[in-house]
Parts: sequence; C-alpha cells; structure tokens
Amino acid sequence: MAADGGRAALPCSFSPKSQQFLALCAQDGRLRIWNTDSKTLQQEYVPSAHLSAACTCVTWGPCRSVQEVPQRKRRKCETGSAPERSDLLALGTAAGSVLIYSTVKGDLHCTLEGGHSGPVNSIQWHPEDSVLYSGSDDTHIAEWDLQTGKVRCKWKADRSAVSSLCISPDGKLLLSAGMTIKMWNLETKEVYRKFTGHSTMVTTLCFATTRPPDSNGMYFLSGAAHDRLLSVWQVRSDGKDKNSVVSFTLTDEPQHIDLQTSNSKDEAVRLAVVCKDGQLHLFEHFLNGPCKKPLSPVCSLQVSTVKGDSPVPLLAAALCADRQNLMLAYGHHLQPVMEKTPFNTSERHVCLVRDVHGTLSLSVDTAVSKVKTPVVNKQSKVLVPGLPGHKPPIKLTPNEAEKRKKTDSTTEISIEERLEQIELSVEGRAAGKGSSSLQTDSFAVLLVQGLESKDERILTKIFQTKKEMLIKNTVARLPPSSVLPLLEELSRRLQGHPFAALLIVQWFKAVLTQHTSYLSSLPDLVSQLGSIYHMIESRVKLYQQLTRLHGKLYLLMTQVATNNSAVKVGNISHKAQLVYEEESSDEEEESGDEGRPEDDSDNWEEDEAAMEVTEDKKNHKDKEEDEEEDMNDESKANGDSDLDPENESEEE
Repeated sequence: MAADGGRAALPCSFSPKSQQFLALCAQDGRLRIWNTDSKTLQQEYVPSAHLSAACTCVTWGPCRSVQEVPQRKRRKCETGSAPERSDLLALGTAAGSVLIYSTVKGDLHCTLEGGHSGPVNSIQWHPEDSVLYSGSDDTHIAEWDLQTGKVRCKWKADRSAVSSLCISPDGKLLLSAGMTIKMWNLETKEVYRKFTGHSTMVTTLCFATTRPPDSNGMYFLSGAAHDRLLSVWQVRSDGKDKNSVVSFTLTDEPQHIDLQTSNSKDEAVRLAVVCKDGQLHLFEHFLNGPCKKPLSPVCSLQVSTVKGDSPVPLLAAALCADRQNLMLAYGHHLQPVMEKTPFNTSERHVCLVRDVHGTLSLSVDTAVSKVKTPVVNKQSKVLVPGLPGHKPPIKLTPNEAEKRKKTDSTTEISIEERLEQIELSVEGRAAGKGSSSLQTDSFAVLLVQGLESKDERILTKIFQTKKEMLIKNTVARLPPSSVLPLLEELSRRLQGHPFAALLIVQWFKAVLTQHTSYLSSLPDLVSQLGSIYHMIESRVKLYQQLTRLHGKLYLLMTQVATNNSAVKVGNISHKAQLVYEEESSDEEEESGDEGRPEDDSDNWEEDEAAMEVTEDKKNHKDKEEDEEEDMNDESKANGDSDLDPENESEEE
C-alpha cells in the first residue's frame, strides 16, 4: 500500500502486489509508466490540459479478476466494452477533475468532472465496490460512482483543504486529513473519530493493521509537512484515543510510504519511508499498545554516485512480497533507474554506489562525434568550469590594494537600496556608459544573491526587465556555478502564467547563447534540460495550427470589411444637391455682377420675371434687334451666352 507524499514531491506509485510497473507524473505534466522488469518506458500519456492542469496525485486501482471489473469504466461512446484486466490508474489534476487511465488500452479510459472546484490532492479506490473517493482544496470529499461516471455523494470534511485520504481494508471507514484527522463511517457519512496532534498540514495516511476497531487492534499512521516524525494512532472502542501511541523518527519529512500490514498481534508491521532528503528508512515493529520513546529505523539506505561526491535522490520504494527484497526507483524523473535489491536489517546504514550519470547521458557514436578527449598525464591537474580553483587569483597592485581598503571601510549598500536603484527612471539609466555598466553589475550581483537565497521579490524584480541588451550583459557576467540554478528557476517560472513566457524566453536565449561551452561540459545535461525541452515542445506543438487559423481569420475579416465598404458606396444618392442655371445677358447688365460666386441662387426666379417685362417693352424695336434677341435666346439654350465676352461687348 503506497501513500502519496507532499505537494512538492512528484506523484509516483508502484503497481500493487507485483510492482511490475512504476507510474510517474513528471513536472511537464506527462504520465510515464515504466516496466520494472525490462527497465524500459512502457507507455507515455500526455493529457490535453497537462500545462494548465498538472497532475497532483496518482493511485493504482485494486487488483481484481476480469469478472470483478466494473461494467461501467469507460467513455460514453464505448458501451458494451470492458477492460481485459484491472490495470487502471486514477490521476488527480489541479483543475479538479479525475482521469482514469487504462494501461491495457494505453489511453484515457474516462474523465470524472464536476465534483471539485479546486485541485485534487488525494484519491482512494474502494477495495470491493466500483467507487472512488477524492479529496480537494475545496474542503470537500467526493464519492464517485464509476458505473455512471458521476458524483454519488459529496460532503464537507474540514475547514481547510483535504490533503490526504485512506480507506480501511474492509472498506467501511475512511480517513481524511487536513490540519486534523477525521475517521468517517462510509455508510452514514458521519465522523466516527477525530484525532489532533499535528501542527502542520497532514500529507500521509496509511492503515497499519487489518483488524476491526472493536478489538482495539486497529492502527494507522500519519505524517505531516515539515515534520520528522511518523505518528501511529490506535482506534479504541472506548474512544480514549486522543494521542498517538508510537512515533517513528525520520531525517526529513516523508514523501513516499509503503508498508506491509499486520493481521495479528504476533505479526510485525514493516514500513519503508522515502524522505525528502532522498534517504530510505526501514522500520519493523509489533503494534501492541503505546510506546513512550520514538523508534529509530532498523536500516537506512542511500544511493550515491561512483565518485561519492553527491547523493542520488530516491523517488519511491516498495516492499516485495517475499519480505527479502526492495524495489527502488532513483535518479531523475525523466529517466529513473529501477532496481530490485535485497536488504539486510543487520546493517544500520547501507550505501549503494551506482553510476547514475552513465545511464542518463546520451549515447554518442565515437565515429560520428568530433569531440576528442585530450590525453592528460597523472601529474597534471584539470580544472572544470564552475569548480573551485578554475579562476586564478587576482594579484592587486599597491594602489589598487589601498583603494580596496578604502572601499571596504565604507558601508555596503543594502538589498533594499539596490532594489530602489533598479527602479530608476529611463533617463537616469541612459545618462552614460558608466551608469549602464554599473546597473549591469548590480543586476548580476542581485541575481546571484536572489538565486542563492531564493528570494522571490528580488527574482521577480529582475525577471521583469524587457531590455535585451541588459539581459544579455547580466547573463554574461554570471559565474558558471549560477547557471544551473538560473535554468531551474526559469523552468519553474515558465510553468506558470503563459504571459510570463514572453519575458522568460529572453532569459533562456541569453543563457543558452552565453554559456553554451559550460553547459556542453556537464555530464548530466539531459536530466537538467530535459524538462525544459518537453515544456517548450508542448507549447510550440500547436503553433502551426494557430498560424493557419490566424490566416483564415484574417482573410475572413478582410472580406467582411470589403463588403461593408461596398454597401456604403452603393448608398450614395445620385440626386443633385445644387442646380445652376445661366441667366440672360440683359439681366446680367442690370445686375452688373456677372459670374460672381456670391450671387444667391434663390433670386434667379425674380430675375426671369423682370426679363419678361423688358422683352414686352422692346417689341416695337426693329427686326435686327429681334434677330439679335433670338440669337441670344439660342445661345442661352446652348448654355454659353453668359460665358462669351464677345456677346457682352455687342450688347453694350
């Protein structure tokens, strides 16, 4: 029986009983299932929302025969089909949904949604019924019916988040934990017992015995964040079970637990605990009443490299059924190393020396590679970038030594004052070359201090800069020992809001271009940059499809704009707003203002009436004048009488 660790640990779990498979959810959101026998990657599944809703917990389903598999554990479109065997995984996500994955089909089996409004922290399968229980940050516990894929029951468990769940071997009681531990009766959904004793969030719950609570033989253990003790609680029939009865001492907070339960008082409980510091502790104890002193592990195990300079962290451990071997998973989460090793409890401390870097490094063909290893004598000393002694000591002249003493005597600038210097205006920073170089130096020093102290305020302030040259110069001034911590911090921030990638990518580009030689000299480069590669690959995967969609939308919007402009042109009125008519030459003589633009068009009708009166008075004139008037009328009809200067002179 395995328990999920704290939130900082990666969700991982061995398959029950046989430990044939290891399910591990990495930081990039992918589920990888490794075969412990062949030491190879068996399956890999990428959820559709693996970036926005990362996997928070993983739990294997109970081992059942083919006939016992529930009829309804599938999608709606797969009616009538059932899994061939019970190799099912339940994945809790940060979006509040539960994914059921089938290792037989190698694909998602079904999705349980609508039960939680916060991240799912723990999942437990019922040992007999087709029921699943999940606890979330929304302070509720949801009971899922796997035959219908819907929530059967939901109730509030605590005031704070439900961080861990565990169901009893008989399936009648359920443990839930946040800041306090509660035992629920699954039939009535009422609190059966309540246990208090942890000051921090409880992250681990496990039943240690299979005996019923009426016999005073039911025990369970719990572990909390930042707590180096595992507490064992006894469920008594008289209700006097307020304090823990046994405590197991650890070197750090527990992250992964596996135990073999006790069926009677004469059978000891065997416990394997993987701590946050990467060590494994084994315990054996007969649970029969309280024990005043904390119990130490009977054996502690640790994995180290061949050189012995750095320990290798353990990811998970499982006790084999033969009670003589251990199944271990250690190394990096992208390519863990699985090993089945015997253990001897007579030795208190065991250190396994393994060549982990050789298994994680890329295999390069020597015939193709152009890199040549120089032949070095035994007497010579090779200095690796980033190690002490790589830079020669700086010899100061007497004048520089005096200046150094004077500067050391003055008070140093505090971090707050340096942060205020970062917030200077653009005019002050662009005053000259000296100020820009000083700012670059302060950025580099602050960045190193922020990476060492893990100060979120300093790092956030520095990473908000948008100047490419400032980023490039700051990264160029970093020492090699700060390159890997910077990459880890950048990869952590890249997993957050998508808007942060606009600024983080510029820092990635500067680091990879400025420190290429140092990164290529690292032996474990695959483990360091593997998660970054998968993250960038997942983000760029849909770029081509989005580009095509952008082009289609641009064409569509262009056509809509063209149609709208055509409609506006068609609505133009073709009726004249102003009509100008030419006047007679006599009228123009009286007015004396021929062709003036100031003439008002409203007086044209009055001028025409006056022209008719003058024509009646001039009827007694001779025929030549009549002929001239006829010619004038004809020119008026042609529209050029008023514009011809020769006609005006003749009339005068």
